[in-house]
Amino acid sequence: MSIATPKAISGRPKSKPGWYPATARYGKPDIRRATWQIIDTFVPYAVLWVLMVLTVRNGYPYGMTLALATLAGGLLVRIFILFHDCCHGSFFGSRRANTVLGYITGILVFTAFDDWRRAHGRHHATFGDLDRRGTGDVWTLTVAEYRAAPLRTRLIYRLFRNPLILFGLGPVILFLIINRFPTAGAKRHDRISVLVTDLAILAVMGLAGLTIGLRTYLLIQLPIILVASSVGMWLFYVQHQFEGVYWARHENWDPMRVALEGSSYYRLPKVLQWFTGNIGLHHVHHVRPRIPNYHLQHCYDGTPALQVVRPLTLRGSLKSLRLNIWDEAQHKLVGFRELKPLPLAV
Repeated sequence: MSIATPKAISGRPKSKPGWYPATARYGKPDIRRATWQIIDTFVPYAVLWVLMVLTVRNGYPYGMTLALATLAGGLLVRIFILFHDCCHGSFFGSRRANTVLGYITGILVFTAFDDWRRAHGRHHATFGDLDRRGTGDVWTLTVAEYRAAPLRTRLIYRLFRNPLILFGLGPVILFLIINRFPTAGAKRHDRISVLVTDLAILAVMGLAGLTIGLRTYLLIQLPIILVASSVGMWLFYVQHQFEGVYWARHENWDPMRVALEGSSYYRLPKVLQWFTGNIGLHHVHHVRPRIPNYHLQHCYDGTPALQVVRPLTLRGSLKSLRLNIWDEAQHKLVGFRELKPLPLAV
């Protein structure tokens, strides 16, 4: 669908739409809301950890531990949203407070604060721009690029796009291994943040080995990371890879249009919306990245222009699994089955 945006020159808007300035009031942090989110997230997460330690140490069926780990994984997704807000400097009014909580939550989600903040900022500046892909996004080829690619690249791309890899093994490798190293373009303080985070994770593992035992720690932490990383990858995927999404070449790239049409409104049941920290209102987040997660729903409810965006439902989001390649001729994502057979020669 198309959202009305200001008149543009070479595809770029002259100014923000008339309703945009009114959304600024939702970007003011609320210390009470922020504090309560820390309490209602960290306390149950800690309680679940204690219960899981007891189930493992007392020899209860591991299925009980896994059930608790699933809930804990959901809470870790919510902790990542707090981390994400700190990276935007929106969770607290204080920059120092955002940094401190960002480092703490970063250790819990196995992600370095400063390094991820820089990479994520790049994502906000380039998402939906076909000429600036590659940072903080899901690997996506155009039809022309896929056809021109060597056989090896096409096979790797298909393997990468397999749901078992993209939402299973891939996220675990990302959070446990890839995040242990600085991302491309990292500055000195970014590299230091990666080192500090890695050392802190090692310290946690060492402390666990001296107290509950390394085996107990791994039996609990690994399934939590598997659940949280898989859910997180799915959320990130459907936020910018869905039927009707807007992408464009740089000369025609419209920042406001890509925020409204290149980001989904993933309408989830209330309980899932709570666990995911309102991040399903992703179009609102990209319109105003400095709005903390606890104000996203209020901004949506108070801004009619944001309500025009068609919601993406749980059932509807499953269609995104078959969308793998960007077709520039049709201006939409298509599936592998829609391509004509390609020659096997390199």
